[in-house]
Amino acid sequence: MSVDKVPDTPVEVLVDVLTRAKFLASENGNVPEELACHLQRALDIASGLDHYLEMMTTKESEPLAELFKETMSHDWDQVYKDGKTMFRLPKECITGHVEGQTLKMLIHMSQAKRVLEIGMFTGYGALSMAEGLPEGGCVVACELEPYLKEFAQQFFDMSPHGKKISVKTGSAMDTLKALAAKGEMFDMVFIDADKNNYINYYNFILDNNLLRLQGVICVDNTLFKAKVYLKDATDSNGLALREFNQFVANDPRVEQVILPLRDGISVIRRTSVSAERTRTQACVTDDDVFRGVKGHSILDRMRLDGKVAYVTGAGQGIGRGFAHALGEAGAKVAVIDMDQVKAETVAQELYLKGITAISITADISKESDVQKMIDTITSRWGTIHVACNNAGINMNSASEDTSLEEWDQTFNVNLRGTFLCCQAAGRVMLKQGYGKIINTASMASLIVPHPQKQLSYNTSKAGVVKLTQTLGTEWMDRGVRVNCISPGIVDTPLIHSEDLRPLVQRWLSDIPAGRLAQVTDLQAAVVYLASDASDYMTGHNLVIEGGQSLW
Repeated sequence: MSVDKVPDTPVEVLVDVLTRAKFLASENGNVPEELACHLQRALDIASGLDHYLEMMTTKESEPLAELFKETMSHDWDQVYKDGKTMFRLPKECITGHVEGQTLKMLIHMSQAKRVLEIGMFTGYGALSMAEGLPEGGCVVACELEPYLKEFAQQFFDMSPHGKKISVKTGSAMDTLKALAAKGEMFDMVFIDADKNNYINYYNFILDNNLLRLQGVICVDNTLFKAKVYLKDATDSNGLALREFNQFVANDPRVEQVILPLRDGISVIRRTSVSAERTRTQACVTDDDVFRGVKGHSILDRMRLDGKVAYVTGAGQGIGRGFAHALGEAGAKVAVIDMDQVKAETVAQELYLKGITAISITADISKESDVQKMIDTITSRWGTIHVACNNAGINMNSASEDTSLEEWDQTFNVNLRGTFLCCQAAGRVMLKQGYGKIINTASMASLIVPHPQKQLSYNTSKAGVVKLTQTLGTEWMDRGVRVNCISPGIVDTPLIHSEDLRPLVQRWLSDIPAGRLAQVTDLQAAVVYLASDASDYMTGHNLVIEGGQSLW
């Protein structure tokens, strides 16, 4: 810390106090050497903390680094003297590297998509949070000074994430009222503005539902130079923040923790809806609809954390999409395919996303391969909760020319293979009293797709639907649900082959949606059918075909 720098955080205040104590000790010859050593040790610990945090925190992006550099070198006093700002702005107001990366991490952890910032200053915090948001995410930043909006925009324009930031100038409370009137809602709110209004901002946010149900409020400077807890503090900002901290601590609507990072960051979240009901004594029906089934919201009920799933035909196309979807929802995934390289590649993709996965090579038309597949999974993970039987083949020929070999080969994979997988996985599930089986059928089970001729495929997929219905009714009272998904024509590399290209335009003319299905159009369906949210559904054929079967 430079000699002329005013201590700005509790740690900097502590370093300043220890530095003075060390100086006094060195000037006093009567101070025991052991005490002087302890003072030096304490000073080393305190003075090294912030530097170490800076060193170990992921480096800021180039636009953020430029923004910080320009903020610190800008002549803010002259800007004020020139009448460009309403207030003299201290450069120390900038959020800074460690705080910025902390906010970015909180965005990732909370999976926020919409962020409200009250008090932007030069935009370091806004840009840090924008970097953590997904495409389509947004930061609405409230800033009193129009000059700061102009100052920040040049750095926002340097970053690919700057387009996510929308700056609203003027009174923050007026902006909050306008947002509330429009019914806006945010996943995260960051408050770093005038300290005396913290309580007003906080109450308005909660009272007007600007924060979504699972959202968080982050508040900066809540350890304000240690003055929030020093009894002899008289600083007005310190006293305002002391009052704010106590107010939040006493508020039964929320839970909070203050992180002793730099000048303090409070992280605040709503308590359960049941606690809110008790607090307000509201006249509501306290049931599963209000509380959530077993206390879980609908999105939580669609999570697959702790579940074990497998997907056959997962080396490409629909199966690959299903494997990724189940893994993203929290399941461990066994990637099954006849092609070892393709199975291993998809398993590696999942691994890179932090999903536990294994690859298994199997031909599902062979009973021995199916049983070996089931044994491998149960040996590795102890059970199977979700069986996604997706593997299938399609061979086109006119009905009068369809050979018995083609018929048998199609049925061996599409219907015999699906049956073998259902039976083998079903035995595991029936024993444990729980399981979700999801078979891939086809729109061809409902209509006769044309102009292609595919008798054996159409008939085999109709068989998959009837297999699903039969098992779904037979096993439901024993805890196992069996459903199927019937996709329409899916846009895969095969569709763009030279043989099929002439048919694409004909197919498009038959689809009300005006396009082919994407693999991603099917992912939510497999997660729903695999989750507890679909417990009352069995024997169902979930058709996803852009309306093609309706014409």
